Amino acid sequence: MADEKDHETVPESPEVHFEPIVKLSLVETKTMEEDEDVLLNLRAKLFRYDNEAEPKEWKERGTGDCRILKHKKSGYVRILMRRDKTLKICANHYIYPTMELKPNCGSDRAWVWSTTADYADEESKEEVLAIRFANAENAQKFKTIFDESAVEMEKLLKTSKVIENGEADAEKKDEEKVKEDQNTSDSQETKNDEAELTSQLKDLKVQEAGETQAAATEEDGHKE
Repeated sequence: MADEKDHETVPESPEVHFEPIVKLSLVETKTMEEDEDVLLNLRAKLFRYDNEAEPKEWKERGTGDCRILKHKKSGYVRILMRRDKTLKICANHYIYPTMELKPNCGSDRAWVWSTTADYADEESKEEVLAIRFANAENAQKFKTIFDESAVEMEKLLKTSKVIENGEADAEKKDEEKVKEDQNTSDSQETKNDEAELTSQLKDLKVQEAGETQAAATEEDGHKE
């Protein structure tokens, strides 16, 4: 009996294949980073200073890859950091010339800075952030790129302001030219209108006497 059980064969299960009812095409999702060059990519841990807590304290925001990205066309530089696994954004803001990295509690591998417009939560928020790297070497790399980006952003913003001012001056000149042309056009139109009115007055002189007599009679009738 035991031998028969040992030699008993188990029937193979048939391969079952189901065709999907709805076929979905692949959809390309963009992260808005395709048009940017990566200047720096380092793992780090990010913290934010919670001013609303009692007592106020540092709160961990996430661990992941912190990147400094430069836009290929505009040249603007920003910090973008995503949490591990979920890839949820925990830091997303431009590096402005006024930003300054300061050591955190004297550590050589951590920095603190503030931003008036961080978009990690898809809305502009003023934040005080702190970042800690695995070693002092990575922390120094981050500071070097950060400081260089701040200088570059200052140049870009100044250039942009000059261009805007230049465009404003050009627009002002264009407006003055339009006004001048408009005045010329208005003057010509006035002359044309005057000529037309003169012509109409000449025609009215033919009937002037009769119309005047009729108007006077009608006026006298109203007075009585």
